[in-house]
Amino acid sequence: MSIPDSYDEMPTPSTSALAAVPVRKKSWVEKTPVLKELRQSVGLQRGMLVTGLVITVAFILVAVLAPVLAPYSWAQQQTADGQSFGTQQAPNALNILGTTVSGFDVLSRVLWGAQTALLVIIAAIACSIFIGIALGLISGYFGGWLDRILVVVADAIYAFPSLLLAIVMSIVISRGQSTLWGGIMATAIAITVVFVPQYFRVVRSEVVRVRAEPFVDSAKVIGVPTTRILLRHVLRNSTRSLPVIITLNASEALLTLAGLGFLGFGIEATAAAEWGYDLNRAMGDVTSGIWWTSVFPGVAIVLVVLGVTLVGESLNDLADPRLRLRRRAGGKKKSGAADAGSGAASEGAQS
Repeated sequence: MSIPDSYDEMPTPSTSALAAVPVRKKSWVEKTPVLKELRQSVGLQRGMLVTGLVITVAFILVAVLAPVLAPYSWAQQQTADGQSFGTQQAPNALNILGTTVSGFDVLSRVLWGAQTALLVIIAAIACSIFIGIALGLISGYFGGWLDRILVVVADAIYAFPSLLLAIVMSIVISRGQSTLWGGIMATAIAITVVFVPQYFRVVRSEVVRVRAEPFVDSAKVIGVPTTRILLRHVLRNSTRSLPVIITLNASEALLTLAGLGFLGFGIEATAAAEWGYDLNRAMGDVTSGIWWTSVFPGVAIVLVVLGVTLVGESLNDLADPRLRLRRRAGGKKKSGAADAGSGAASEGAQS
């Protein structure tokens, strides 16, 4: 191929070639928080995330389909034709996982307990996010004496033992009345008091960083209302780490719910099925060799907490830029070693 002698002889690019290339819009898969991190994960990280997602999705499906999957109601002690289950019965054809000391079907209690746990987790996280984000946004943006008071109160609540605080709030809210929705909301609000300082501190620190950005100052200069600045500019750039906190708090909410039920401050058996309460009632069965009343609720708690924790920890690792750089550096070292090995092999073959 001949080389042109001057720039005048070089071909002139067409107008279409000089046109700007349109920016590709991201699909919904690339925008969804968990799915986006799933595409970025590799190796063991992806295995942990996939395992956690499978367990979490299975838990949600069981909770939603509990009325269909459960053979009996959570407080049912006999069949439709009047045949009694009996107490502490071993697994049999009528009760696949046996019965409890109160004569309830263990399988039904475990399946309905998933629904109770999911409702409490959703209610607690929803209330915590709303209150925590609102307080963190106002405190971090305006500052002043209100910021100092909120920080002191949040630190005091955060330093208090979470389970003990949840017990106190549960007693104050429920007042011994543990109906289905009353007990769920009382437990959710008790957990909310524990979680609000976490969301407050995270959102406040992000808001303090974002309010000093040039685009916020530009919005103030052109006269954008404060409410619009808070919601459209500051809030949208201050909630990047919330998906990670939500997943980690979901497992903590389940453990707090189980702890309240185990200590007798949760939902009663006749109001709803709850795994912590079932474990409490099964304590006397362990020494008698009756294992089925405690094993299945305990395994359910462990599996759900494990699945949600795996998702939360995987998202936390993928959100950390230092870990991403470390993985890239490791990949470059491996590729460099492979190139060096192939070069040495080719030199040996030539010799």
